[in-house]
Amino acid sequence: AGAVPLRRREPGFEGLCWIIVGQQVSPAAARSIYGRLQAGLHPLAPATVLAASDEAMRACGLSAPKIRALRALAEACATTLDLAALAEIDAEAAHAELCKVKGVGPWTADIFLLFCLGHADAWPAGDLALQEALRMALGLKTRPHARKTEKLAARWRPWRGVAARLLWAYYGVMKGRAGVVLAEREKI
Repeated sequence: AGAVPLRRREPGFEGLCWIIVGQQVSPAAARSIYGRLQAGLHPLAPATVLAASDEAMRACGLSAPKIRALRALAEACATTLDLAALAEIDAEAAHAELCKVKGVGPWTADIFLLFCLGHADAWPAGDLALQEALRMALGLKTRPHARKTEKLAARWRPWRGVAARLLWAYYGVMKGRAGVVLAEREKI
């Protein structure tokens, strides 16, 4: 699959804000919106988000659901959620804590654990590119759904995050983006 990029982001509140902002938008749009958010709510911190008006957040390019998610995250971080402490517990427990925040779903939680905290066993089972990479790499007839990817990845514990990064790199190669194609594929 060629070089496997680490693609690490800042841990903590800003890192999770970046992931929420980037949900279901192009990378270019995410960078633009996030840049306006950082400039408009400086410093980007729970107290700043809680004090900002909806109008100020909309002016940054945020949708109503993303505003609600960022406010819920800010409230959780200001009261009960210690994002840094999540790096010290296992990925499943950290995932469960993050998913308690309204607007933070399984994909967001796992992407934060992987890219911001570096959890070696985080596995974003619902990621479509990861599912498609599994289909191609394992010679599956159809793209596996999230539950199936969980089963397939069980054998890679406690290094599922490493497998995810390798599979994303492989996906990039197969889509003609970079790297070297794998010589053979395992059939399951």
